Amino acid sequence: MDELLTDPTNATDAAAFATHDISAMFVGFAHALRAAGLAIGPDRTQTFLDASTRLDAGSRNHVYWAGRATLCAGPDDTIVYDKTFDHWFSEHTNRSGTTRAAPRTVTQADISDDHADGDDGGEDHVVAVLASAEESLRHRDIASLTASERQRLARLFASLPVRMPRRRGVRRRPSRWGDIDAAKTVRDQLRHAGEPGRLHYRRPTTRPRRVVFVLDISGSMEPYADSLLRLAHRVVSAAPRTTEVFTLGTKLTRVTVPLRLHDVEKALLLAGETIPDWSGGTRLGLGLREFLNQWGQRGLARAAVVVIASDGWELGDPALLAEQMQRLHRLARAVLWSNPHSGKAGYAPVQGGIVAALPSLDGLVAGHSLAAFAELLELIANA
Repeated sequence: MDELLTDPTNATDAAAFATHDISAMFVGFAHALRAAGLAIGPDRTQTFLDASTRLDAGSRNHVYWAGRATLCAGPDDTIVYDKTFDHWFSEHTNRSGTTRAAPRTVTQADISDDHADGDDGGEDHVVAVLASAEESLRHRDIASLTASERQRLARLFASLPVRMPRRRGVRRRPSRWGDIDAAKTVRDQLRHAGEPGRLHYRRPTTRPRRVVFVLDISGSMEPYADSLLRLAHRVVSAAPRTTEVFTLGTKLTRVTVPLRLHDVEKALLLAGETIPDWSGGTRLGLGLREFLNQWGQRGLARAAVVVIASDGWELGDPALLAEQMQRLHRLARAVLWSNPHSGKAGYAPVQGGIVAALPSLDGLVAGHSLAAFAELLELIANA
């Protein structure tokens, strides 16, 4: 492994490694680029893997250009790409493939909380190729984490990027393009005794679009409930005036006010004291009907992005849920459903709640990891 991706003549050595090891390395590189700020989704990652396999996966030069052609959206991405590529594969960059990096030991990054005592003199010779501890934790299923890993994951929620969706405002502002501002143009020409002058333009302003979270906190969603509230707190902190949060089990509870506290731990503690049906059953249809009758129909859901986080297990009548989802779809700008099981291999939307809701959804997304939450936030921003 120490010879891999250091010289384009190493195709023979690269073939000695299992295909899944190479794929894991390249997928980890794509995840590192996304963590560095590049907009890389599963489609680009797959294109990068296909391009690498068509070329020489053991050649540093070939892998570099395969990644640059498939993972960079424009010239501004190349700086971040170069730095991440150098850090991920070696300490010495040589895209021509004529110089080899000094042999080093390649190891899996330590993802435990406790680090063994010892001499760190050899640390410069260790390159974490597969994934850093943080990047690995971001992609793990929350339900499978230990207590210490959950504490570490909780600290990573502050790094989630939040961009609120925008909508067209009523007011207009001066601009270099758009509609001609006739009044301002005429006033300017009158000041010059009627002599023709330049045209003035204006365009509509934009305002934040409301985002509404409806979080399932029933017993089947208990492993994910804490993380879902942390995700909602992250969005509320970014846009407290245009974000609403409700929890849904056997009852509907508005927890927006406690989640507006700056301290996330105090906010979650207060929200937990507000919720009367924690880890109970799930009555999605009744809960959504109460939300629409009391809040949504009056304006809270109108032209909003509504995010429902649930596994789809419904104790009530699925027909009622289907009816309420149709009402919600007619009111909202977009309805997204985050399911912690949809990100797992072999998942099929066969639960009664999911089957009833699917025709009224604008998107069914994963909701089992921090990386899945980041993709959900991106969908919300682009709704």
